[in-house]
Amino acid sequence: MSIQVTIIGDSYAEPDKYDFCVKLGKMLAEMNAIVITGGRSGVMEAVSKGVFRAGGLTIGILPGIDRREANEYCRVILPTGLGHGRNSVTVLAADVVIAVGGQAGTLTEMGFAWIYNKPVIAVRNFGGWSEKMSGQVIDSRRPEKIIGVNTLEEIKKVIEKLIRDGRILNHP
Repeated sequence: MSIQVTIIGDSYAEPDKYDFCVKLGKMLAEMNAIVITGGRSGVMEAVSKGVFRAGGLTIGILPGIDRREANEYCRVILPTGLGHGRNSVTVLAADVVIAVGGQAGTLTEMGFAWIYNKPVIAVRNFGGWSEKMSGQVIDSRRPEKIIGVNTLEEIKKVIEKLIRDGRILNHP
């Protein structure tokens, strides 16, 4: 069994953010991670594209009921009919959550990750809620902070540390 990583973020991604996310997806596939997204455009599509091109597995958890809403790089498509309620599902499916930018939907997913005791990695250099929440403690139910990073290498090191520390179960 591989680690399951949920990527959250903007449904629109400017070229630099899109390119970063494609590279993030490739890196996660090379780490043998299963990558989960909301299955649609922007950050979700870019990460899925990187995973797909590297031969990894992508899962898209859709808010609606139509599988055709998914981006072309999702290999497993799960329509939920839950609207924004699907944000809870995307987080529950993860061992770790990575936020890249993001608006209100991303903020709710970060909140769910906090409540469900999932580690949250927040990329700082693309604005949005990931940058705002980087290094923050949401409330007193957990002592650690949201983990702020700037680079792909930092993300990889954080995931490897979470595995070593037993915060993520990694079954080859």
